[in-house]
Formats: sequence, structure tokens, C-alpha cells
Amino acid sequence: MVPVLATLVLAGPPGRVSAGEPACVPTSPDSLGPFYKSNAPERSNTGKGLVVTGTVRSASGCGPIPGARIEWWSVNSRGSYDDDHRATQRADAEGRYRYETNFPVRYFGRPPHLHVRVTAPGHRTLITQLYPTPGQTALTAVFVLIPE
Repeated sequence: MVPVLATLVLAGPPGRVSAGEPACVPTSPDSLGPFYKSNAPERSNTGKGLVVTGTVRSASGCGPIPGARIEWWSVNSRGSYDDDHRATQRADAEGRYRYETNFPVRYFGRPPHLHVRVTAPGHRTLITQLYPTPGQTALTAVFVLIPE
């Protein structure tokens, strides 16, 4: 398994971390893309072949964010976005999550990727795309959110 620090879009200007607090570096931006749809079903599995695990953390203090909402969307095996490859889940009490899906395929010259949107009370919305490498079956991503 190869750990990856997720790249995320910050909705709004960068936040501040108080002096003296331990801090995690907020993740970097990536684009939302045109295929986001709200209200994806609550589930942690939309296929087989790629398992994504990790935690959601606050940039202030680096602590886990229990109950953070994680939305996923990706293409099907034909390279089209569909509702079968959309999911919403919540991080557990320790900020952890596990999501399983099909390995994403290339389309329109784009590399294989998964879209992710992470929200939590008191933190700015984060959006990312994860880019697994061909043949990869497991991916670890830590999503670091900026406090409001």
C-alpha cells in the first residue's frame, strides 16, 4: 500500500492555525470537475478492485474529525459517470474511512482518478481528485481540512 497525501480544493481563502498549536499542513487544491451531483447514496462500496483508506483531520491540532462527510464519484468501466459510482459516507469516531470501488478508467485523455468532496462542521469544504497508478489495488489518503 502506498500512502498518499490527498490534494484538495479549499472553498474560500486559506485559514489560519493559532500559534502554539500543533498543525497539519492543509492539502493542496484540485478541481471539482463538471460531474458532481449532490445526495449520493450512503454507502462505502461501489465496486471491487481499489480500496481507499485514511483519515480526515483538522489543520488545527492535527486531530481527527469524527463524522466528516465524504462524497465520492468516478467513472464506470466504460468511462461514463453514473449513479452506481457515487457514494456518501461518514468518517468514524477516529476520523477514519474505508471506500471500495472499481479501478477508474481513462477517458477523454484524463488519467484514472476518483473525485472526493469532504465537509465537516467548523471546517471549510475540501474537494480533491485522487490519481491511483495502473495496477494499484490500495490507496491511503489523509484529508486535512482548514478550520473556519
